[in-house]
Amino acid sequence: MFELDDPREKLRLLETPVKSTDKSSDSIDGDALKELNGGAENGVGGQDSEGTALAMTTIGQIKAKGLLPRNGAGELDDGEQRETWSGKVDFLLSVIGFAVDLANVWRFPYLCYKNGGGAFLVPYGIMLLVGGIPLFYMELALGQFNRKGAITCWGRLVPLFKGIGYAVVLIAFYVDFYYNVIIAWSLRFFFASFTDSLPWTHCSNVWNTVECKPFGFTNTSTEANRTGVLAGNVTATAVTTVNDTKFASAASEYFNRYILELDKSEGIHDLGAIKWDLALCLLAVYLICYFSLWKGISTSGKVVWFTALFPYAVLLILLVRGITLPGSAEGILYYLRPNFDVIYNAEVWVDAATQVFFSLGPGFGVLLAYASYNKYHNNVYKDALLTSLINSATSFIAGFVIFSVLGYMAHASGQSIQDVATEGPGLVFVVYPAAIATMPGSIFWALIFFMMLLTLGLDSSFGGSEAIITALSDEFPKIGRNREIFVAGLFSLYFVVGLASCTQGGFYFFQLLDRYAAGYSILIAVLFESIAVSWIYGTERFCNDIKDMIGFAPGIYWRVCWKFVAPLFLLFIIIYGLIGHEPLSYENYVYPSWANVLGWCIAGSSMIMIPLMASYKLIVTPGSFRQRIKILTTPWRDQQMAVNGVTIEPAQVRLTHSDEGEEV
Repeated sequence: MFELDDPREKLRLLETPVKSTDKSSDSIDGDALKELNGGAENGVGGQDSEGTALAMTTIGQIKAKGLLPRNGAGELDDGEQRETWSGKVDFLLSVIGFAVDLANVWRFPYLCYKNGGGAFLVPYGIMLLVGGIPLFYMELALGQFNRKGAITCWGRLVPLFKGIGYAVVLIAFYVDFYYNVIIAWSLRFFFASFTDSLPWTHCSNVWNTVECKPFGFTNTSTEANRTGVLAGNVTATAVTTVNDTKFASAASEYFNRYILELDKSEGIHDLGAIKWDLALCLLAVYLICYFSLWKGISTSGKVVWFTALFPYAVLLILLVRGITLPGSAEGILYYLRPNFDVIYNAEVWVDAATQVFFSLGPGFGVLLAYASYNKYHNNVYKDALLTSLINSATSFIAGFVIFSVLGYMAHASGQSIQDVATEGPGLVFVVYPAAIATMPGSIFWALIFFMMLLTLGLDSSFGGSEAIITALSDEFPKIGRNREIFVAGLFSLYFVVGLASCTQGGFYFFQLLDRYAAGYSILIAVLFESIAVSWIYGTERFCNDIKDMIGFAPGIYWRVCWKFVAPLFLLFIIIYGLIGHEPLSYENYVYPSWANVLGWCIAGSSMIMIPLMASYKLIVTPGSFRQRIKILTTPWRDQQMAVNGVTIEPAQVRLTHSDEGEEV
């Protein structure tokens, strides 16, 4: 409540509209600077030394009375005119669809099996609670409160770190260059399944070699590990075969020699010809993305009703089918059998932390962009808990789907689970299709499986693209006014660059981008995010922002996680990863030095945006170095209120009534 000696003055202050002399969202004039730097020194309440009437209120009360700062266009900057989701479910499905991606199917189950079965859930759960969910919640809350994309949001939150916004947008930009290629592979397999006999079931095709073996053979060598090496592994280290018997499965040769044609390339320096079947599939993927995103969340929010829900229907169907197969119980047992000795291994904790982080997806700007379209008082706390837990539960259930079939595969081929268990593309494009091909009604199972992969990938692709579009549209309004044209140009660029991954040696290019585009870069970006929010913007201020939105502030648990645990969580992953870093290789092929240098340049180009933008801001901001730092670590909202005669303090707002001024 306002506390003024004269009730009439109180009423006048509440009814006086706010006018700003500010001409842009990033600068304030000299008088405002003086007000910003000196206003907080006059005390609170009563009269200051210059006879200024002071009042205390909260940002929420100012918002309720219409006393919000105005943007450069002179419009109220409360975000009320911003497009919002047509329904709460649209937002939830969009976030779930982004977070639940291919890695939930091809990585988590294998990590659980490799790292002690059910025992892996202990480090995974701890990392989820102290690192994953707090960072997930933080980014959703930032987006909903500021109602802007990544660039503008960070420019307003902590102007010195506006480069974080550019960094995450650039990372999302790089990821989109290659991520949709995986979706194109899924689409290619989907089309190939419309046949009387699935083409990866036998060795009589023109692309097969004399080493080809059909699925049902008995051999002590590892088919899955061999295919894991041949097919590549987006996030894992390949496992070696157990003996020297040289062979390749029909499914492995189909993927490597027919779909990818890797046998016709010697390495990244020899990309070869474009495979036009893959190029057309990639074009189809971008057309789907374009017509899902060109009108904004009004269209994408409806598309996700299918793309986010369909995978769950397929997982349920495949789960029921899988547990009825012979040998499935053995596979599930291998998946869950606990070995608590492994939790003393640091690598297990790194695997858990990495899986949690990259599965939930903070730092790409997607969560921030999606949440920016929420209504201001939406309960973002419940949303964060619900969507993150659904994501983790999906990963766990996917393990039953995968390992029930791997158990069947081991039973049918006479091999052990260790011989067929793998992860990455080798699992979903070689091992699982090979198992599906032996089931009655194999064509039906293949069609729904690859459609599931297609929809899983599309949801994540939608999120990455929307993060870029929203961030650039908010920072550069002309882009938002010409969204359809911009999205068309963006996807055209993606397609042209993506053609490099559709060549005969394209898989080498794909692996290079996958290794460097969003590895350490995204971890470092989120580390800066957590430092900026907790240590510069202030945990207390951030909690008050959340309280203003949902009616209650986060408790001590969240404050400790944001301020201390989350940064340590990220440092742990970064340092351990750098210590164990090895130059990129693929099967027997070692990438040349120039390729690794190129990869580090790609990674560094996004990270360099943070110090570059900080340096630029320091150069163009007037005043001494100390004054510049003070200005650039002061949130934009505080600066705008200072312009309007309102000086912000950490937990309060002081409305200043000057002697000669008529406005507050």
